[in-house]
Amino acid sequence: MSWTVYILFSPKLQRFYTGCTADFPSRMERHLLDPYNKSNFTAKANDWEIFLHFECSDEVQAKSIEHHIKKMKSKVYIENLRRYPEMVKKLLEKYKSGY
Repeated sequence: MSWTVYILFSPKLQRFYTGCTADFPSRMERHLLDPYNKSNFTAKANDWEIFLHFECSDEVQAKSIEHHIKKMKSKVYIENLRRYPEMVKKLLEKYKSGY
């Protein structure tokens, strides 16, 4: 099963949202159609755009990278992930699962 790390951007909020999932198309549809209750972060806007997404080898790698990105708490860091694809390659290598 393929896991995806994704970053969404809301022009309305000028904010990013980072997540990971094993079913990217379905998860995006749920974000965009907003079936979640209004207390969830992505329910605050209805203009989410896919800013960046990339596949990981497994759940452990995807969740580790998601946590790393969130821990950075940096708009510039997220923008640089898209601007410099080698940063994503380094993250995939750093958090490669050792099974």
